[in-house]
Amino acid sequence: MKGQDDSDPSKKSYDHDSYNVKTPAQKIFILLAGPLANFVLAFVLYFAIALGGPNILSPVIGTIVKESPAFVAGLETNDTIRSINGAPIATWREMAEVIETSDGSLNIEVERAGYIHFITLSPKITQSTNMFNEVIEKKMIGIAAAGVTHKLELSIGETLSYASEQTAFASTLIFTGLKKLLVGEVPANELGGIISIVKLTSDATDAGWMSVLFFAALISVNLGVLNLLPIPALDGGHIMFNLYELIFRREVNERIMINLTIAGWVILFSLMGLGLYNDINRLLG
Repeated sequence: MKGQDDSDPSKKSYDHDSYNVKTPAQKIFILLAGPLANFVLAFVLYFAIALGGPNILSPVIGTIVKESPAFVAGLETNDTIRSINGAPIATWREMAEVIETSDGSLNIEVERAGYIHFITLSPKITQSTNMFNEVIEKKMIGIAAAGVTHKLELSIGETLSYASEQTAFASTLIFTGLKKLLVGEVPANELGGIISIVKLTSDATDAGWMSVLFFAALISVNLGVLNLLPIPALDGGHIMFNLYELIFRREVNERIMINLTIAGWVILFSLMGLGLYNDINRLLG
């Protein structure tokens, strides 16, 4: 951008169309435009996925843990859960959320070999691992999905809702992952680099165009979130400088800005190096 050079923050242009002549508030709006474009692109990609009818996990039971509530109650492999406490169940995620937030026993309507059965059971608090490999406790009944999927048929309103929810979910997921990485709740060896991106892109391509769109949307959200981090040399760092100017009515000292920008580049290159190191270790391991 004219008047903005991260490789040399001391280079400034004060032409009428330069970034430097804008007010701090105007600069912040300009800086927010980049990350916002990433989130908008992700929304558009999720919208396209919704129009194509995304495949989603069906509430069909695969394996059953011995001595679990499901095992004791008589649930069987290939049973399809149709409703819980009278509420229709269409996806595995819906079923898991109902079980996790339940209070007391559950009345489950099950379809088995074309017949309907009604089963009552009580979930049990069980240890599990989440997507960050953390040990957590939540209410479960001791079943795993059979891997059966079905296509979601969505109206225009539902399509917009799906795109919004997925964009918000991906953003929250990445923010949470970064926070856990920074405070040490997730080990640094979980960080991936360019090799991981290439491998995941290849895997997504093999799985079909919809998987590629999912991955592209996630990458776009990832870029938007990372760009908002308050690290000098990123949009978030420049926003931080402009907030300082907006509050204190003076620019950040040029020498301090240069030193912080250099520190920002060191942090970014260190993260890239760590991601590449982890990728190579995974390939050799």
